[in-house]
Amino acid sequence: MSFAQHYAEHISHLCKLYDAALTEVGNGVDAILLHSGTDRYYYADDQAAPFRAYGHFAYWLPINRPSQLVLYKPGDKPVYFQVVPRDFWHEQDITVEDWIAKQFTVHVLDNSSEVAERLSRLGLQTSRLAFIGEHTQYATAIGIPSATQNPSALLSWLDYHRAYKTDYEVACIRKANRIALQGHNAARTTFENGGSEYDIHMAYLQACNILEEETPYTNIVALDEKSAILHYQYKRRETIANSQVLLIDAGCRVNGYCSDITRTSTRSHTLSLFSDLVEAMEELEINLVRRVVPGISYLDIHTAAQRGVAEILLQHGICRGSIDELMHEKISTLFMPHGVGHLLGIQVHDVGGKQINTRGDITAPPTDYPALRNTRTIEKGQVFTIEPGLYFIPQLLDPERRSSRGKLINWKLVDSLLPLGGIRIEDNVLVTASGVENLTRVSI
Repeated sequence: MSFAQHYAEHISHLCKLYDAALTEVGNGVDAILLHSGTDRYYYADDQAAPFRAYGHFAYWLPINRPSQLVLYKPGDKPVYFQVVPRDFWHEQDITVEDWIAKQFTVHVLDNSSEVAERLSRLGLQTSRLAFIGEHTQYATAIGIPSATQNPSALLSWLDYHRAYKTDYEVACIRKANRIALQGHNAARTTFENGGSEYDIHMAYLQACNILEEETPYTNIVALDEKSAILHYQYKRRETIANSQVLLIDAGCRVNGYCSDITRTSTRSHTLSLFSDLVEAMEELEINLVRRVVPGISYLDIHTAAQRGVAEILLQHGICRGSIDELMHEKISTLFMPHGVGHLLGIQVHDVGGKQINTRGDITAPPTDYPALRNTRTIEKGQVFTIEPGLYFIPQLLDPERRSSRGKLINWKLVDSLLPLGGIRIEDNVLVTASGVENLTRVSI
């Protein structure tokens, strides 16, 4: 099925979803107005930061431009208020593919201030609208009451349902994976040829045919010891001729939907123990994906990841004792301090990951694993990442050198591995009726 057919079904689904939302938690409003957001300017400067449309707006319309609006009123065709300012300083034209535009009644305006008059022509009172978006000053200016600006009950309801992806959303994420893998292949080749972090980063962007600001998040391109910094943000220009390890965490966007892939690569001269650890972590990640099935808690996958890391530490002599002892002493959290993944969609860390219902009640992560971003029951239609890691992080390990649990760690081996940083393997998966589809790999 084409994107156009998937998108038509997606919009039909959203209309039904918003009908239900207004019925259940609309609190008497007649319609919902969604705002894409506004330009943000650097402090004391006239330069704008890169723009990214608000998630709930992008859920309807893959247009990454400020001051755009979507109106949904039950029973009517959705309305797109396309705001195209008269401006000779910047390119303002907005290209909307036919397969997108045909799902909306499109009103082209010079300024978003004209929306109030258009709403009146459509027989809508702004006092009876709900507004969803960051720019609440705008909502107030056109007469939408503060009580119906980002109402928490409505947002909780919509956030919860964002976890269940339509066929259109899955198709976008699947394509975003395919493009990102082209970048990962180019990055690995550049690394094997001795390229710098900057060289690797640029090879990734070129292979994906994207600008840096078009990535869903800042690419993590870390050589050797920097791969132990979980969200390492820099790109060293100097070439490290004998670099041993590349950890690259990088994705792409398609129609606003993200992929989020991490790979760890080694070179032929890499310390053999570390290369063995990479292979073991790859196997662990694949096995964790195979565990995914509707009805279990995502926490079960995370717990299995922690146990798997503990087993790898034991098998390779980095720790001593028993699995139960390592788990009791929470040794694995010293080497894997993050959660095993998160919901994925319009946002890389998509909304609703801890919600247990549409009311906004949450299941907080366990105190042992406070960084876990997803605590939901796994259900058909969810898309999330599986990304176990094993790192040698001085800030976490050094305080344990003289502690009681530090006696379970082989410090001689740890010291040999510290210069190599760490390992993370990450795939994007879709929960099916009977199990899982790995959107990143052809087969698992």
